Amino acid sequence: MMAAAEKRAKQDNWNVVISIVDAGGHLICLHRMDGAQIGSVEVSQKKALASVLFKRPTKAFEDAINGGNNGILLLPNVIASEGGVPIVHEGKVIGAIGVSGVTSAQDGIIANAALKVF
Repeated sequence: MMAAAEKRAKQDNWNVVISIVDAGGHLICLHRMDGAQIGSVEVSQKKALASVLFKRPTKAFEDAINGGNNGILLLPNVIASEGGVPIVHEGKVIGAIGVSGVTSAQDGIIANAALKVF
């Protein structure tokens, strides 16, 4: 999954940080591509954590905010930025991937490319 995410990012010369967490939100793997901003290390982990804890892509939170539901920001561990996606196996969330470093939509493209190989 990590290799697929990096391959997709390199396709468009996007320098990002990719994090993969387990079902408990614990970091399994982190890769900071050359040139990726330092701040994206923490953001990618938070996207993965939010996705695994709430069993949904972080785009759902971004969409909620864009739809006027600002109360969503009061929930713990929420990050309202696309790029976090749950890893689902046989109907159960077993982990998540978080990507940060470019626009939120581009982060989402990379994260979803990682899921395609799962």
